[in-house]
Amino acid sequence: MIEKIYEEMIARDPNQPEFHQAVREVLDSLEPVLERHPEYVDANILSRIIEAERIIQFRVPWTDDDGKVHVNRGFRIQMNSAIGPYKGGLRFHPSVNLSILKFLAFEQVFKNSLTTLPMGGGKGGSDFDPKGKSDSEIMRFCQSFILELNRHIGANTDVPAGDIGVGGREIGYMYGMYRKITNEFTGVFTGKGISYGGSLIRPEATGYGQVYFAREMLKTRGETFEGKVCLISGSGNVAQYAAEKVIQLGGKVITMSDSGGFIHDPSGINREKLDWIMDLKNVRRGRISEYANKFEEATYTAVNHSLDYNPLWDVKADVALPAATQNEINEIDAKNLLSNGVYVISEGSNMPSTPEAIEHFIDAGILYAPGKASNAGGVATSGLEMSQNSTRMNWTREEVDSKLDSIMVNIHETCAKTAEEYGHPGNYMMGANIAGFLKVADAMLNQGVI
Repeated sequence: MIEKIYEEMIARDPNQPEFHQAVREVLDSLEPVLERHPEYVDANILSRIIEAERIIQFRVPWTDDDGKVHVNRGFRIQMNSAIGPYKGGLRFHPSVNLSILKFLAFEQVFKNSLTTLPMGGGKGGSDFDPKGKSDSEIMRFCQSFILELNRHIGANTDVPAGDIGVGGREIGYMYGMYRKITNEFTGVFTGKGISYGGSLIRPEATGYGQVYFAREMLKTRGETFEGKVCLISGSGNVAQYAAEKVIQLGGKVITMSDSGGFIHDPSGINREKLDWIMDLKNVRRGRISEYANKFEEATYTAVNHSLDYNPLWDVKADVALPAATQNEINEIDAKNLLSNGVYVISEGSNMPSTPEAIEHFIDAGILYAPGKASNAGGVATSGLEMSQNSTRMNWTREEVDSKLDSIMVNIHETCAKTAEEYGHPGNYMMGANIAGFLKVADAMLNQGVI
């Protein structure tokens, strides 16, 4: 049955490889579930859960600083609302297309389910590239984007957030336009500024949660982060705060990257160096290559597209924390990671490992956490922001961090227990896929054929 559903999906959407990959990963985990729950088969839950409830596509015209008119495409994938309003980020990047957004929305459904918070799954964005644009250009684009999207979102309908290319600046511009159009001050966006309804810890949440999940996996072997050498990809929001939390827990971060290449600092990226990277990326919007000019003990390796592997993953370490983009670890990278001693992998980006890479990790019996579990801290804290908005309250930094920590501990426990219950002890991917699916499937079953 699973193979038939997969083949039908490919025939219906033939040019969406990222979406196919995400669906395949989940479907391959569900064989033991369908054997135990024939009611899901009878209700054709699988065919329904892989089909978006709604796909919205629209044009986004905007004017640059020279008065020239440009047109981009905007999207919102409202994937599944069985357990709550659609919830998921907006991505502004030239690579954005339906395949990528559908894969992200599909992953979001199960990620949100694992948090135990009442949130459905969605994703959206545009092929607009914010790099090199002035603040005024980005503001005009965001306002045009929301001029159309506003009619499809709402605090109890669909609550967007940030993603690649969408940070606090972009959220602010979009929320301001939404507020003006609707004449309402509601929690329809998360990732907002603290002064207008945002939550403390939200910027840090995905990176912190990624590390909290890795910490829990290490506990199963009686270990901690103390003294662990860590590889981190990316240098954006997730990577920065993953590095911060690793440093706080006594680990040693030796790599970070951007689209141009990666730095390797064998002496470790300490608090002072991380602050310099945060200023470089968040304020000066520079390139990670500048780090090697500033700190002489570090080396920089530029991206070489002729290579069939990423040299960043060919460095000796204990822990790998991918936090850049999808499919950044392929089969060769996986072999290099394992041969260099990495035995803990906690994903901060969405689907950073190819199916072949994941197979190597699982066969090797290492501690491997899929993104839908280990990077759920971001959306979990978005859910906490929604709760604060609903009650017109602001929690302290310590309160939010404590709740985030507890949520990640619970997600780890749920994945571990579910994997064992369904005959795959230690397989966090199976545990995450099955646990996330069960809650959504039961809600869909109880609500009838809609």
